[in-house]
Amino acid sequence: MPTLPWTTLIEDEPETKVLVMASRLEVRSLRHVPGFLRASLLLLRQARRADGAHGVALKAEPFKRTFWTLSAWSDRKSLAAYSNAEPHASTMRRQRAVMRDSAFVFWEATAADLPIDWAEARRRLAES
Repeated sequence: MPTLPWTTLIEDEPETKVLVMASRLEVRSLRHVPGFLRASLLLLRQARRADGAHGVALKAEPFKRTFWTLSAWSDRKSLAAYSNAEPHASTMRRQRAVMRDSAFVFWEATAADLPIDWAEARRRLAES
């Protein structure tokens, strides 16, 4: 599956501070990839509608059983509201059973820095 590129959701002043989150999510087996992909697309749609979401992107590497997310938020409160809302909350509870590993990293950026590129996200995840 190709990368679903960055979608800008809020056009802000260049100096506006945002919270960036990158994640790497790995499932246990190739048989878990289709279900995890469906869940990821559902949650991407939810994120695109979430209050405080500035932008989102998704990358799937199905044969490596790995999914990557990249998003920018107004603040931790808006990210937490998305994470705790449905369908995200129950979907992630269900998906934990098929996950092998996950990593998350957060940093502050400005709207002028968006979109963040995948190389930067991977570098920060590798360093965390």
